[in-house]
Amino acid sequence: MHGLRAFPTLFRVGFAEMVAYRTEFLIWILTTNMPLVMMGLWTAVASEGPVGRFGKDRFVAYYLATLIVRLLTSTWMVWELTMEIRQGTLAARLLRPLHPLLAYLAQHLAAVPLRALITLAADAGTGAGVRAPAHRQRSASSRRAPAVSGRGLADPFLDDGDRRIAGAVRGQRHRRVRDLAGLHFLLSGYLIPLELLPGWVARIANVLPFRYTLSFPVETVIGLHPAGRLLHDLGIQWLYVVALLVTTLAVWRAGMRRFVAFGG
Repeated sequence: MHGLRAFPTLFRVGFAEMVAYRTEFLIWILTTNMPLVMMGLWTAVASEGPVGRFGKDRFVAYYLATLIVRLLTSTWMVWELTMEIRQGTLAARLLRPLHPLLAYLAQHLAAVPLRALITLAADAGTGAGVRAPAHRQRSASSRRAPAVSGRGLADPFLDDGDRRIAGAVRGQRHRRVRDLAGLHFLLSGYLIPLELLPGWVARIANVLPFRYTLSFPVETVIGLHPAGRLLHDLGIQWLYVVALLVTTLAVWRAGMRRFVAFGG
């Protein structure tokens, strides 16, 4: 209850920080361009004929939806948490009568309005490219918000994006972060639609959590699957969300028993 009462204030503080660092925010938006690069490559390939179910129009829809979902839901929580642990500033958060994860959550949600303005502008500018076929719009629309929200909740733990790689220290830790990022980019559908991967790779990707952080919300947005498949995949996605939440809290408690602050 204390956290809920403090949440509006934390949200306002987070929004003020986002406005104060708006230049950095816009630079991040402008540098999130890999989906546009891949869209150019795959539409060139599809100009000679469709690749599976993907023609030029579907590739455009897929990668524009990938860009929009990523911009709307990506979070820097793990990067910021890592930096605060290394610098010793996490100790100040632990002294406050509020769980640090709630503070990180408020900070992330405070950025959503600005992100939504940008993604809505992108959606309006690209129009029909990111909309589901008419016969599937009604069946998919009620599932888009839960699918995209589930991606946002799972993202902090499975998506090591460019900013986190740039902030990683050199040596073994940098290689581990780079390898995890490579797995995420491939198995989440960020680079290539999963159904275009070799059969055995696609089957592995369909059972790993990476798909549910990006590919599944994107497929839902563009209406790629029937309603029955959507409900099945939505259930799996939220099972992963719950499992990751339970794991996070357990790891947090174990980490706090070993945490020793220094620096700052």
